[in-house]
Amino acid sequence: MKVLAFAASSSRSSINKSLVTYTANLIEDAQVDLIDINDYEMPIYSSDRENESGIPQLAHDFLNKIKQADAVMISFAEHNGSYTAAYKNLFDWTSRIDMKVYQDKPAVLLATSPGPGGAATVLAAAKGSAPYFGLDVKADLSVGKFYDQFDMEKSEINNIEIKDKLMTAVSLLK
Repeated sequence: MKVLAFAASSSRSSINKSLVTYTANLIEDAQVDLIDINDYEMPIYSSDRENESGIPQLAHDFLNKIKQADAVMISFAEHNGSYTAAYKNLFDWTSRIDMKVYQDKPAVLLATSPGPGGAATVLAAAKGSAPYFGLDVKADLSVGKFYDQFDMEKSEINNIEIKDKLMTAVSLLK
């Protein structure tokens, strides 16, 4: 199985990248393609820009990554209760190629934050809109108080209950 995994964050030190990397590596016998959305940075989407210049090649490249995967795993950072601008822009451009951006791939959706909310608001938004954009959500998990749950030196979850939930989530991708 080939899993496309990424954090919906442009931060180089993203805790969501730590979470998605850890979780994707829990899947046995999978080839994980961990991408950085910074590699797909494009001008802010607008219909005027699309009409003048077309859809950037990077949006096509991102969609091709999705098409090549058997499953998708995303960990959402939350900015003011919503998606990060970097993710939203990538998604907006890609959806202009195919509204079913995620190609009906099975998915695990994650979110985390340093606070107790665990970015649950953006996770709920992502899960709620998933069917419209071809995302077959098999499991979702919000992890609050990330730094209390994750050992940064070992790059692993230190909370056994959360680790068990993540193991269950990834098992649903097969």
